[in-house]
Amino acid sequence: MAGRGRPAGAVSVGRVVALMALAGLVCGDRIRALAASYSGEPALARPWPALELVSAAVAALAGWRAGPPYVCFAVIAVALAVIDWRTSTLPDAITLPAYPIMAVALLPTGELPRALAGGAALTAVYALLWLARPEAMGLGDVKIAGLIGMATAALSWQALVVAAFCGQLLGALYALCLLATGRATRHTEFPFGTFMLLGTLPTLCLGW
Repeated sequence: MAGRGRPAGAVSVGRVVALMALAGLVCGDRIRALAASYSGEPALARPWPALELVSAAVAALAGWRAGPPYVCFAVIAVALAVIDWRTSTLPDAITLPAYPIMAVALLPTGELPRALAGGAALTAVYALLWLARPEAMGLGDVKIAGLIGMATAALSWQALVVAAFCGQLLGALYALCLLATGRATRHTEFPFGTFMLLGTLPTLCLGW
């Protein structure tokens, strides 16, 4: 006899989400270590659950709404966003291996060809932006654009466009806030890659 008041499907979904959250929680500690090593700030290694909780929440939500392959992307995105915010660096040691990892994760979905096309398209767009204004954007931003393009295009072309737009919008709003408060000038650099990665969250959470 089935359990009362709870469909079997809900139980299985709950278990899957819990496992995704656990994966994010475990990876959060590794993200802390990576951020500390790149920033040179041992304080990041002190017991403090924020990174673990954020990693767990993003991994669970992205995996639940967009699918299990996006647990990988969520963890990688959190790691890169934290490191970029702390150091204004998007290390190749994380970005480049993320491409084959995402390719393998997306292979069972059958959407890998579109993911690769999306990655190439968004890389080309950001490469042109970088060539036009190299002082406003780093080459690391161009490299993660391809990763973002892969992850979002596998959902849909609409998801890719929304993610790219949201990343630009968040970066622009942050720059305007800095200008309005007098904490920056038009030539001040800031970690734009963090906002590019944050821009993917709406698409992943909505599962487009």
